[in-house]
Amino acid sequence: MAQVKVYGRRSVWGERRRELSDALHGALVDAWQIPADKRFHRFLLLDDDDLVAPRSPAYLVVEVVCFSGRSRAAKRALVRALYDDVAPALGLAPDDLELVVLEAPRESWGIRGVSGDELALAYRVDV
Repeated sequence: MAQVKVYGRRSVWGERRRELSDALHGALVDAWQIPADKRFHRFLLLDDDDLVAPRSPAYLVVEVVCFSGRSRAAKRALVRALYDDVAPALGLAPDDLELVVLEAPRESWGIRGVSGDELALAYRVDV
């Protein structure tokens, strides 16, 4: 399981949600072998004055909330994919993209009426 939260300025990203979602999902599919049909993205787009950072107006913060279990190599592969593929595809400088991977044990999730550790997944988390 992986859910993506995207924080950015509405004035920059409001009309580019689909493009951004496609780029981020492609990185997750490639780096973590997330199934193509498992896209869970939330856009938390803010008014310009509600995102204060010493970066350009295009600055994005991406949080990936997921089950624990991905290897250090898998997390590094996701970081590389964001900076090697996603940022250039979106016209972002490396300073304008930040990623945080937030992991929680499967038993800390509730999905489809069961605890995450009781959930049968059709894909691996321990990549």
